[in-house]
Amino acid sequence: MIRKTFESDIQQVKDEVIALGSMVEHAIISSVEALKKRDIKAAERIIAEDKEINKKRFAIENQLMILIATQQPMAHDLRLLASTMEIISELERMGDYAKGIANINMRMGEESLLKPLIDVPRMAQKGADMLHRALTAFVHEDVATAQALPVEDDEVDALYNQIYRELMVFVIEDPKNIERANWLLWVAHNLERFADRVTNICERTIFIATGEFGEIKSSDDEFWKSQKK
Repeated sequence: MIRKTFESDIQQVKDEVIALGSMVEHAIISSVEALKKRDIKAAERIIAEDKEINKKRFAIENQLMILIATQQPMAHDLRLLASTMEIISELERMGDYAKGIANINMRMGEESLLKPLIDVPRMAQKGADMLHRALTAFVHEDVATAQALPVEDDEVDALYNQIYRELMVFVIEDPKNIERANWLLWVAHNLERFADRVTNICERTIFIATGEFGEIKSSDDEFWKSQKK
């Protein structure tokens, strides 16, 4: 009976993590959409809703601490609870990236976008999709998916590099474009970091399932390593 209750509590925690992930996915997509439309009211809502993301993160953390204290888990169960603590921390930080984009939108004031947003929404959509699948892998302890997903981060990095090159062209053509270019570069940077944190979640999922923990290397990591030789 005790084990059944514990398993039920674990499932409830996982459900809450998925709910938190959905809030973060919505925040990142909405922040870019608001920027695309220069919708300041939407940006204000995203900033306000970040408090709800933080609140849910701490509520889950409290659940986890109670389970660790009362159930004294061992082996797999301990890895699961401790790693879930790390995962919700990652999710809260990912929500901060969405809030950061909303803040940029507001700080731009009446300034128009330097260029139409094409690759930025692609970065947001890709990051949100990766997060969704990473959390599904976490729930099911799907090691194969957790190992494969980080490779897709290369697509996000490629989009970031494309945005960077395009913005630099605008700056070279007219140095007065520097500030507006910087706004969009910071947005792209937030989205790039958002996708990076998906890899951290995947690493935790592998640790939960196998007991082995280590960094997952992408082809992008190998590229930069080769440049240092």
